[in-house]
Amino acid sequence: MSKVLLELIDVQKTYGTGENEVHALRGASLQVKAGELVAIMGASGSGKSTLLTIAGGLEVPTTGDVRVLDSSLPTLKPTQLATLRRQTIGYVFQDFNLIPSLTVIENVALPLELDGMKVRKARKAALDALVSMEIGELANRFPDEISGGQRQRVAIARSFVGPRQVLLADEPTGALDSKTSEAVIRALRKRIDAGIAGVLVTHDAKLAAWADRILVIRDGQIVEEISNNITPEQFGA
Repeated sequence: MSKVLLELIDVQKTYGTGENEVHALRGASLQVKAGELVAIMGASGSGKSTLLTIAGGLEVPTTGDVRVLDSSLPTLKPTQLATLRRQTIGYVFQDFNLIPSLTVIENVALPLELDGMKVRKARKAALDALVSMEIGELANRFPDEISGGQRQRVAIARSFVGPRQVLLADEPTGALDSKTSEAVIRALRKRIDAGIAGVLVTHDAKLAAWADRILVIRDGQIVEEISNNITPEQFGA
């Protein structure tokens, strides 16, 4: 039986107080096992991105627990949490979060170098990740020298470089055309099948067709779970 690598337990997230209080999540629970990709779908403002940022340790839940590889994220010290995120959790942001002053390969290799990996080894791993995204030829360019779609692929390559075991992606193909989107999701699916856990936030049903399960979130609550028996090929993805 596959091990649970990511678990959210009755997570609630509230912003503001009094009349300005907003309940972004209302008791959301989720388990994702090694080798499993879960898609999160829902309307804008339903809580999808909040769920993902909490799962990645970027925000702290108001109540509830988040566990990654048996570590309870809300109980970790900031330095421990930063190390766990860097070593274990890959995160694909909607706005890429690339460092403009670093080349493409330097951006991808940065998490490994911060953990003490020798530069040559880190750059080799980074180049392998870039090649898997079919952008190896962009390694020595800077982010402002490449297109938005190419920057998205760089961000995705950075998210799964090294020994990451949990991959979180927020609309990872939003800046890509349909052909490139398929290449990207195939690469992500390959990483998942190799034994990591993945959560994908998307509004695109064709993208969700690559997931093992689809969760529908509404007003901060997971209201439906769909076991996906449709292959992307059957869906037309």
